[in-house]
Amino acid sequence: MNPISSLSLSEIRYIFTDVDGTLTTRDKISAITYQSLWNLQSAGFHIIPVTGRPAGWCELIARQWPVHGVIGENGAFYFRHHQNSMKRHFYASKVERQKYSEQLNQIEKEVLQKVPRSQVASDQFSRLFDLAIDFAEDVKPPLPETEIRKIVEIFESHGATCKVSHIHVNGWFGSQEKGTACFDYAKRELNLNSAEEIQSQCLYVGDSPNDEPLFERFQQSVGVANVLEYQSFMKSLPKYITPSKEGDGFVELAQHLLTSSKSS
Repeated sequence: MNPISSLSLSEIRYIFTDVDGTLTTRDKISAITYQSLWNLQSAGFHIIPVTGRPAGWCELIARQWPVHGVIGENGAFYFRHHQNSMKRHFYASKVERQKYSEQLNQIEKEVLQKVPRSQVASDQFSRLFDLAIDFAEDVKPPLPETEIRKIVEIFESHGATCKVSHIHVNGWFGSQEKGTACFDYAKRELNLNSAEEIQSQCLYVGDSPNDEPLFERFQQSVGVANVLEYQSFMKSLPKYITPSKEGDGFVELAQHLLTSSKSS
């Protein structure tokens, strides 16, 4: 991984970013990180959060944050609030969602039985597409790596896809995937009609294994420094890395973007 100082940003206009562990610092968004989002928007950059967090959270993010839109539940949908109207684009039908929900209920029962200290994530009630198992957000002390891997194995034994963040294991059925959702959003909402346009004008920043598909697909991918803690879970690492962890790392990236835009 190369330092962000070596990242050429002259064409970047769109920033796809993870939320937890990337914008947050110790589970909160600091004033300086949130101000960085406003500074980027004022400078003409468009920000699209890409998160494993639920639809309920994404409704608020799309409406109240300085963002172009938001991709939620690991690529199951995107919301965009524009000209006083909320656009909600889902990648699975209601019938499919009901079927997947029944399958996830079975996985939930098995996980809670076989991994006793695990919990269903507190935000599960506002999810539409996936099941989030908490191993480090409200579960204290966090579960050891062996227990996290056991949760992953249970999801996979049922044929579900799952990803590990720094606090949850998220699992789902269907074809949703963050990278595909980002590229689809770029075409539908940013009017970038070729892979070349997307790769030259878009950047992705994240922090953990559930960002791996985007680190792999985006030529200009950045990890905040805490990504180093998850190398054992990952095959594809970001191309660039910030000096600092979590939201402080995002602030460093924002400053680099803003400085580059002023000098170009």
